[in-house]
Amino acid sequence: MRRLLPTPLAVAALSAAAPLLAMATERWGGLNPCLLCLWQRWPYWLGAALALLGLLLPRRLMLALAGLAILGSAAAAAVHVGVEAKWWPSPLPGCAAPTAGGARSVEELMNSLAAAPAKPCDEPTYLIPGLPVSMAGMNLIYALGLAGLAFAGARQRG
Repeated sequence: MRRLLPTPLAVAALSAAAPLLAMATERWGGLNPCLLCLWQRWPYWLGAALALLGLLLPRRLMLALAGLAILGSAAAAAVHVGVEAKWWPSPLPGCAAPTAGGARSVEELMNSLAAAPAKPCDEPTYLIPGLPVSMAGMNLIYALGLAGLAFAGARQRG
């Protein structure tokens, strides 16, 4: 009996599903992403594109590269989980609280602020009430699992 392992199309679809779900929580769930949240999305798009290239180019290579790209999201998620747990500060300056900078007046300061305040990176967002795993933590688990599936598909012969 032949084992079913992920095809490039399945890895691409599962890879695109993660940022699409995140965007849906913004649009319909009213959640605001922080900069680290946004950084976790682009590796999924790259992983989806690489997996789709596995339909045209050497499948095993493209799935392995897709797995590596998806691990990029896992790495960003691990950093984000650490920032949320206050183990370390965020590496992104946009995650820090706004400062007066070079403003010489309150008016200059107000003009330099963003139109909509960004969500602080060290404030966890919980998607499922009662589940003590933040969205960054869920993304870490998902990205590791999906990368594992991509690598398993890359190891499959044929």
